Amino acid sequence: MAREEEHYYSKHGEPRKFDPNFRGPIHNRNCTDVLCCIIFVVVILGYIALGIIAWVHGDPRKVVYPTDSSGEFCGQKGTANENKTILFYFNILKCASPVVLINLQCPTTQLCVSKCPDKFTTYIDMQRAYRWSRYPWENYKPFCKPEFNNPWKSVTEVLRDEDCPSMIVPSRPFLQRCFPDFTTRNGILSVGNETMFKDGVGKKRNVTDLRDAANGINNVLGARQLGMKIFEDYAISWYWILIGLCIAMVISLLFLLLLRFTAGVLFWIVIFCVIGVIGYGIWHCFWEYSTLKGKPGADLTISDIGFQTDFRVYLQIRQTWLAFMIILCIIEVINILMLIFLRNRIRIAIALLKEGSRAIGCIMTTLFYPVITFILIAICISYWAVTAVFLATSGEPVYKIMASEMQCKYANRTCDPATFGTSNVTKLCPGAQCTFAFYGGESLYHKYIFILQICNVFVFLWLVNFAIALGQCTLAGAFASYYWAFRKPADIPSSPLLSSFGRAIRYHTGSLALGSLILAIVQLIRIILEYLDHKLKGAQNACARFLLCCLKCCFWCLEKFIKFMNRNAYIMIAIYGKNFCTSARDAFFLLMRNVVRVAILDKVTDFLLFLGKLLIAGSIGVLAFFFFTHRIPLLEQEAPSLNYYWVPILTVIFGAYLIAHGFFSVYAMCVDTLFLCFLEDIERNDGSPDRPYFMNESLMKILKIVNAKQK
Repeated sequence: MAREEEHYYSKHGEPRKFDPNFRGPIHNRNCTDVLCCIIFVVVILGYIALGIIAWVHGDPRKVVYPTDSSGEFCGQKGTANENKTILFYFNILKCASPVVLINLQCPTTQLCVSKCPDKFTTYIDMQRAYRWSRYPWENYKPFCKPEFNNPWKSVTEVLRDEDCPSMIVPSRPFLQRCFPDFTTRNGILSVGNETMFKDGVGKKRNVTDLRDAANGINNVLGARQLGMKIFEDYAISWYWILIGLCIAMVISLLFLLLLRFTAGVLFWIVIFCVIGVIGYGIWHCFWEYSTLKGKPGADLTISDIGFQTDFRVYLQIRQTWLAFMIILCIIEVINILMLIFLRNRIRIAIALLKEGSRAIGCIMTTLFYPVITFILIAICISYWAVTAVFLATSGEPVYKIMASEMQCKYANRTCDPATFGTSNVTKLCPGAQCTFAFYGGESLYHKYIFILQICNVFVFLWLVNFAIALGQCTLAGAFASYYWAFRKPADIPSSPLLSSFGRAIRYHTGSLALGSLILAIVQLIRIILEYLDHKLKGAQNACARFLLCCLKCCFWCLEKFIKFMNRNAYIMIAIYGKNFCTSARDAFFLLMRNVVRVAILDKVTDFLLFLGKLLIAGSIGVLAFFFFTHRIPLLEQEAPSLNYYWVPILTVIFGAYLIAHGFFSVYAMCVDTLFLCFLEDIERNDGSPDRPYFMNESLMKILKIVNAKQK
């Protein structure tokens, strides 16, 4: 037996030995992982430099303003287009869909205009009417090129040179672009109260051609209307939403403080309810099995009927219910045996949960630390988003030849608008135009913009993980100070949270950066795999898709494992002040020496916290439902009238869940810290006057140990 124990500890490290000077988190410590700290600081400085370079070269106006065929911004102040804020397409029939219009380039001339056309007109009709009045030309001229002022020019030449559109269509602005003004009456689609229109080249066409050219535009416009109504609801109900979120915060706080009294009751009630539900399932399966006895076809086996798409067929067979009953019996027996043989470990887990509630009650400032983490993450997200936008808009205007003839060999080639008119392209490809295509460039900076975007994402992940790691290490240090105080709360040092934060920043920035770096690398690989999966969705290679799916699964598991190990490593760093690798190894061996306790505590904690989040979000959601649907008599007059009452209700539910998650993340970190300290306490001490246990009396009672009294 002694040899087996010696072999076990040789595999999972030596138990922690007694240290008479140890009284919680060590104050006299040295800086750890200095090299990683230096690299981290250099990367941050490089990230700032990247942002500055992106801000110098980038121009967000390329995202805010639409761009015409000359590469000029629509609506830009100080230019000729200052009052022309909308982009107009000469021939929208050439555009396949709104996605092409917004994100790519439609092969037709695009012009900045001050307003969209409001009626059907063709250039031919305008030219005929111009003989009698200048009014038709004045209405048509805003949709022609600014330099064009010759309404007598032949239609063939105008359309060839794309001086003016062949037709204009009643439109309305959306996303700063003119889209056909579709309406539906009695199931008939129309534009400007017309179902047919002239296309300007001698044909009459149905407005369904416009609908096909702007496929899905009605859904997009409907989404805009829905968005406006939702915005109105938020504007009316924001005050009550904030009140609901404040109530959620108070309930979350009370729930944590009351867990010391309710943790055990909640857990055992739910466990016995689960056993009862499974028992009912066994009885129901037996009842169905008995009822089907003697019925025609009920004695067939599953293999006899084979695979059926209608699964109700299987429910008419006795063998199905017998299989269900056997499976449920196995699950029931496993649950009962676990409760019998692991009851003491479950009691330890519940006692630690109660102790976590007491610790938070003694160090209330820890409940507000997630606000600091939230602010740091918000700064990281903002900096990443702004840098990404400036990088994406860092290019110079690139012009390409747009030709209506598919056989033109110069189509899609780059061109220079200044010299295009004197080239022979217009002769070889009649109607070809040198139009703005996108933003890019040929310089070294422009060639590596994609690489810089990847660096932007990677450093963003690193910084976010560092902010989370800093919070975990800070909270771990504060709660470790609580556990290793022999007389609680008298021996708890002053300002434990602030002291722990100072130690983490001063001594362990490198260790936290190293753990965050490992996690960021895995997360970046997962992002790349998701990108490849998105690109290969249409691929027919089943082997490649299967391999990609396996890689995604493996890296998902790896990320979860690294998060678990990092969390426990940060606890050991907060207590002992060692480097990341040593702390991770010590935490891993300590957990492996107590693997059953780890599994039970993890599941019990996750279950109770999930139950708490569900309870808080659900109760606030029910309260919000009764309030916003005017079902509370005392507040019926106060409740606002809304377009969609589900908007504030879902907002309150989601916000309440996030608030509960923020509070409970502190609680989870508290329980994990106390658990590691508890395991160390068992290995370090034996209850003698010289080596007393630091755990509370309830834990010692469960373990049937006592501290010997001082003589």
